[in-house]
Amino acid sequence: MARVIVDVMPKPEILDPQGKAVTGALKRLGFEGLTVRQGKRFEVDVEGELTGERLDQVREAAEKLLANTVIEAFDVRVEQ
Repeated sequence: MARVIVDVMPKPEILDPQGKAVTGALKRLGFEGLTVRQGKRFEVDVEGELTGERLDQVREAAEKLLANTVIEAFDVRVEQ
């Protein structure tokens, strides 16, 4: 069984209130010079052989369900 990772992040031009809150909290805790943008990580287990077609299915699932492509970008990679 193969594992495919889908990372979803807000597009750079989109405000990230959760990331801003974490950045502010880190600063209050004394961690200077750190900026956070918060996203999501999905681990998709693929039964059987991981072919190009199966990887394309994961990309399609990410585009249709896992990410809101209007405001988020996603990256699909195979975990080694």
